[in-house]
Amino acid sequence: MIIYHGSRQIVEYPEIRKAKYNKDFYFGFYCTRFEEQAKRWASRYGADGYLNKYEYIPDEKLNCKVFENMTEEWLDFIVACRSGKPHRYDIVEGPMADDTIYNYVQNYMDGKISRAAFWELAKFKYPTHQISFHTVSALDTLKFVRSEVVYGDKE
Repeated sequence: MIIYHGSRQIVEYPEIRKAKYNKDFYFGFYCTRFEEQAKRWASRYGADGYLNKYEYIPDEKLNCKVFENMTEEWLDFIVACRSGKPHRYDIVEGPMADDTIYNYVQNYMDGKISRAAFWELAKFKYPTHQISFHTVSALDTLKFVRSEVVYGDKE
């Protein structure tokens, strides 16, 4: 399977970095199977970036969690991860809480909206996908293929 990572740099050797803020599936190296989504990641904020392409070869020995759709379990998992709670999965895959959805997640976490209100608001305009790699063994399932420049919208 081919997957993509959008970045401000060429990432031939992926790594897991701790960051100031927790992400949907906690700290990890994030990719997507949607090329256009990765291009948006690469050129966010109007800057030029890179679309990095990888061959992903699943390893059945790894502990993987897959969310096929946004579900109650998916929401609870994202809330836990964004609250700083680690998990024991090597790889996690599923829908992404994009900027709009993230705001709804944050409002739910802050008690500003109910769970029912979250689900009413959480309707994607286009499908999203993310697959995150959380261990060195998980990163070993990736083989760098190539990268290409993605031009931002500098004005």
